[in-house]
Amino acid sequence: MNIIDDLKMQYRLGGIAMKMIFWNIGCFLVSLIFFYQFKFGAFDFPTWIALSSEPSVFLLKPWTFLTYAFFHDGFFHLLFNMMVLNFSSYLFLTFFSSKQYLGLYVLSAVFSGLIFALGFNLLHYSGSIVGASAAIMAILVAVTTYSPLMDVRLLLIGNVKLWHITAVVLILDLMQFRLENSGGHISHLAGAFFGFLYIKMLQSGIDLSKMVSIVLDFFANLFKKPSTPFKKVHKNYQKPIEKPISKIVVKDKKQQQIDEILDKISQSGYDSLSQDEKEFLFQAGK
Repeated sequence: MNIIDDLKMQYRLGGIAMKMIFWNIGCFLVSLIFFYQFKFGAFDFPTWIALSSEPSVFLLKPWTFLTYAFFHDGFFHLLFNMMVLNFSSYLFLTFFSSKQYLGLYVLSAVFSGLIFALGFNLLHYSGSIVGASAAIMAILVAVTTYSPLMDVRLLLIGNVKLWHITAVVLILDLMQFRLENSGGHISHLAGAFFGFLYIKMLQSGIDLSKMVSIVLDFFANLFKKPSTPFKKVHKNYQKPIEKPISKIVVKDKKQQQIDEILDKISQSGYDSLSQDEKEFLFQAGK
């Protein structure tokens, strides 16, 4: 099995978390080919992929509230995010379904994008963001909210509580808030808040991820081939009744005459036979 076949099998059998990682890596490779400026050593994402804080841009391109969450502006940005996504996805899917996972990823990305755009406009900033960090933060905080005391084994450290890990990540985000990439950190914290909100609403009986499932099911049904109605016909196959084969033996004339003579003897005795019958019987017995 070559590398391509192995990757195909991992994608097919890996579940929703593995597919999400593949989608992010795939988008990064595409952006590396089309949007990377080798002259400047940086990405230049178009406004129809990156989420802009300018209302005149995002109002005309509302899909960017989701597309930005699948692209990254550097290899290490992608690497760190995929490591945290793999870690938090494994924990989240221990308690929740694939549909809830996908719904949380999508909704948290949209919510975080809205908070980013609103925050930048209130602060009179202008910029754009890419990255899955907000959605990943939502997944991590969601599972932490649900099971904060879960033991997690870390390499070189040992067992720690899940909430300790999440707290460190959040503190690091807050410490960098005013340094650089403030738009990114706004979206990260918004994602964390949405993850917390999602679990609290789920515990009260409201599953927000169902909105995403309904929309996806609607579009899936649009492209599904309608099943052709058919009438089921039942046929009774009966094994043909075999007619008994007649085993009547057609006797020759001579044998028939002998039988008649023997019947006559049994009924009336030998003396009842005529001379010709006696002669015939004598000749037949030779």
